[in-house]
Amino acid sequence: MNNSVLVIGGGVAGIQASFDLAEMGFKVYLVEKSPSIGGRMAQLDKTFPTNDCSICILAPKMADCNDHPNIEVLTYSEVKEVTGGAGDFKVKVLKKARLVDEKKCTGCGECTEKCPIKVPDEFNMGLGTRKAAYLYFLQAIPRVALIDQAHCVRITRGPTKDGKPRCGVCLDVCQAGAIDFEQKDEELELNVGAMVVAIGFDPYDPSPLTEYGYGRFKNVVTAMEFERVICASGPTQGHLKRLSQDGRDPKRIAFVQCAGSRDVKHNKYCAAVCCMHATKEAILSREHDPEVQSFVFYTDIRASGKGFQDYVARAEREYGVTYIRGRVSKIDEDSDENPVVHYTDTLAGEVETMQVDLVVLATCLVPRKGAPELARILGIQVDENKFFQSATFSPTESGVPGIFLCGYCQSPKDIPESVTEASAAAMKAAELFNQGQFP
Repeated sequence: MNNSVLVIGGGVAGIQASFDLAEMGFKVYLVEKSPSIGGRMAQLDKTFPTNDCSICILAPKMADCNDHPNIEVLTYSEVKEVTGGAGDFKVKVLKKARLVDEKKCTGCGECTEKCPIKVPDEFNMGLGTRKAAYLYFLQAIPRVALIDQAHCVRITRGPTKDGKPRCGVCLDVCQAGAIDFEQKDEELELNVGAMVVAIGFDPYDPSPLTEYGYGRFKNVVTAMEFERVICASGPTQGHLKRLSQDGRDPKRIAFVQCAGSRDVKHNKYCAAVCCMHATKEAILSREHDPEVQSFVFYTDIRASGKGFQDYVARAEREYGVTYIRGRVSKIDEDSDENPVVHYTDTLAGEVETMQVDLVVLATCLVPRKGAPELARILGIQVDENKFFQSATFSPTESGVPGIFLCGYCQSPKDIPESVTEASAAAMKAAELFNQGQFP
């Protein structure tokens, strides 16, 4: 029996499960596909219903996790193969080359500042740019740069005609000597007794919802894109701006709920967080600009969490948020790139139009792109929506002995639910070790 645990996914749920297990004395390997732990919560500006700073809550957890003597954080890594069973899993993990020596890099940012190549920044939902040599985000842990091999001209274009390496700015400016273009991907073999899966979610791409004009109209954005716009570390440094060329401050904002969710053509389920997410963003919009008017077009308000209904009432009472029970049928724009929302008021039974400055789509949240492949590797079943399938009365149990689930990868839920479930998954894993319940 191996008294170590592999946690797959370094978002807030994976961090919580890792820390709980480490505090109980277990050796934990935390594997995260991205260059930093933190997950989707790191992209949020605030959290509902308290409107506390998201990164202010998350960053200390990230640091505690990374610094814990019982936790080994493996970022920019993926699980590729699993054999064996509970008590004795053998796991192959691919640790991708950063082309930067993690032991030497100080995170000074000199290479990211001087690198001449700019590409869309995925952490900012493609709204801003980053360099080919970059830090994943400002508070990234580990604070180690990496070089994007898909965009680095030294790699993609090869040497010059006379055989000299093309571009070497990062090599020249790195005083720590951390840049290493000879670094290769590494395959690690881990032996663990149990696993906890916490790979989170991806935002749904609303491009198939052609009636909303996403991708055609600059001033129609997703909720996660809007989140990065209003965040101080985002592409506009927290200034509430339209994304069209005029870049002016929006005064009328429409929040369209259930974009791609609760829809038999796209995703049948409710994403669980959208009503409160839109309420939060509407409140923050008024805090950014007292002149902003927000309109939330909803199917029905699902405010099931502690303090959620009071949160909605406060949005109406103190921030002037208008909730319209209506079905949006189409969004187009006028000659000034102002979105025009066509909707049916389902209470009055009337067809209406409303001109606004900005539309925010509360898109569905879906299982991660690689979830079915990881499920195959682990031997876990997925349901019709590609969420990992758990036991009916035990949501943390995967059906495979020794493998446990937590967070959004199991079913839609908010941050507090994900954290609670992570602690439950950690306890279930510890229970197996303590009672020796291995086949």
